[in-house]
Amino acid sequence: MTGRGWHVTRLHHVAYAYQDPAVSGLLGDLLGLTCGHEEAGAGFTERMLPAGAAFVQLLESSGPGLIEQFLQRRGPGLHHVAFEVTSIEAAVADLRERGVRMVDEVPRPGGMGTTIAFIHPHACAGLLVELVGAASAETAADAQAEE
Repeated sequence: MTGRGWHVTRLHHVAYAYQDPAVSGLLGDLLGLTCGHEEAGAGFTERMLPAGAAFVQLLESSGPGLIEQFLQRRGPGLHHVAFEVTSIEAAVADLRERGVRMVDEVPRPGGMGTTIAFIHPHACAGLLVELVGAASAETAADAQAEE
């Protein structure tokens, strides 16, 4: 524990942004990974490929939105790294209290029934970091039922 009421428990996922629909099959075939979860977001499709205790998250741009903007500025590549934390609420409160620039001032719903918050890249030497609160059994079951 950090003494701040929360700590990182594991790497949750590494996210890759792209536009070419063939990429998800290419990466899955190349790495021997299959899609364990898929859902649509605002202007993108999210695919989660289980890789051991973590995931490779594929973010395929499907129209106007943040992923399309990212691709226009930087092209396909690493989008963010996500860490699961013991308490998303405590993590966000602590970071805000310490003056850390956040993209999300309060936790919000994420994929697969999780709760998430992003730390601004300016606070992490240019790396976009996502904090992930674990899904409760009930929320995870709801997310599975929607698939």
